Amino acid sequence: MCFGRCARCIGYQLLVLALLCIVANVLLYFPNGETRYAAHNLLSKYVGCLHGIIGGGLLVLVPAFTLIGLEHGHFHGCFAHEHYGRNCTPLVVVLVACIGIAGAAYCFIICCLALSEGPYCYCWTERIWCSPFSNSYGGYLLEHNKWTLCQEPRYIVQWNITLFSILLVLSGYELILCIIQIIHGCLGGAWTVCYGEREPQESQRSLQTHSIPLPTRGTC
Repeated sequence: MCFGRCARCIGYQLLVLALLCIVANVLLYFPNGETRYAAHNLLSKYVGCLHGIIGGGLLVLVPAFTLIGLEHGHFHGCFAHEHYGRNCTPLVVVLVACIGIAGAAYCFIICCLALSEGPYCYCWTERIWCSPFSNSYGGYLLEHNKWTLCQEPRYIVQWNITLFSILLVLSGYELILCIIQIIHGCLGGAWTVCYGEREPQESQRSLQTHSIPLPTRGTC
């Protein structure tokens, strides 16, 4: 049915997005492919929030695998997927979509904060490790000439902007898909109510139509 196909399609999209979020978050730990900055805790405080691994990744995998499971028939009884009538599949769909929204929203918010503050780096002007753009409220994003304030790691500003922006877009897309899935689950629940009311009536009509009259005895 249409409900099942839409849910499975969203599930596969969420799976891909969650895996991309995990990869992007892992890359944040290794600017220029080097591990020494993470080993010495010389990265932005927002990198350690695991927003892409836990938020946009693992939490979003919950609705992704649940919705994909509808296709392969892994859920039975309460999770029956052939029909929404008289089962709690729509409720489960809404609940797992809320988990996905929580994870994606967490990732989205952390990305906004990280882009606003800027990277943590070695500033050649002050000769210390600091966040030189923390008071710019994101204004440094358009002031490319100031990016050279960060001397080490090399190209850390570009690295952070690129990956945090990717995570921002991915988590935003996850939010949209999960919201769509909540609407989809609510429609499925409404369909359940209507179908549950019509099914007994149709079954009763069918029995009346196909019933065979019993023979009667003749009177003396």
